Amino acid sequence: MKSELEQSFVKQLQENQNIIHKICRLYAEDEDAHKDLFQEITIQLWKAFPKFRGDSKFSTWAYRVALNTAITLYRKTKRSINTVGYEGNYHFVPEVHYNYEEEEQLKLLYQAVHQLNDIEKALIFMYLEDKDYTEIAETLGISEVNARVKMNRIKGKLKKLLNPKGI
Repeated sequence: MKSELEQSFVKQLQENQNIIHKICRLYAEDEDAHKDLFQEITIQLWKAFPKFRGDSKFSTWAYRVALNTAITLYRKTKRSINTVGYEGNYHFVPEVHYNYEEEEQLKLLYQAVHQLNDIEKALIFMYLEDKDYTEIAETLGISEVNARVKMNRIKGKLKKLLNPKGI
């Protein structure tokens, strides 16, 4: 029988798994790496869940844990993700099908975003998710002014990457 903690975690994970998939899309180069990173983020979320106090929305907290996990793994392994096994009860969260073909129109944007550094990726991701600068700053642990300045620089960088000839 599942505990209240487990039930709450599974429910929150189901409701917010697209956040994790999008972060995986930014940091993983292929579908296998995406699945491995998703699993590792889920494990880290579960490990940290008992400490979640509810001071912020679950989605904000999940962003922070997921981004920190992805950035840490990205830095450590340079896109070769080692996963940590989880022994215990298995919970099957129905996967929302994440179809790469449907995102073909975003391919160029993702290629450009992959050329950004890890913090820039996190910032542009949250910006594209329509997060306000207050939430971006809180999640990334930077000031709101710093988030705005960085975002303006990233926009310029992406313009150059997406249109190198300046046409």
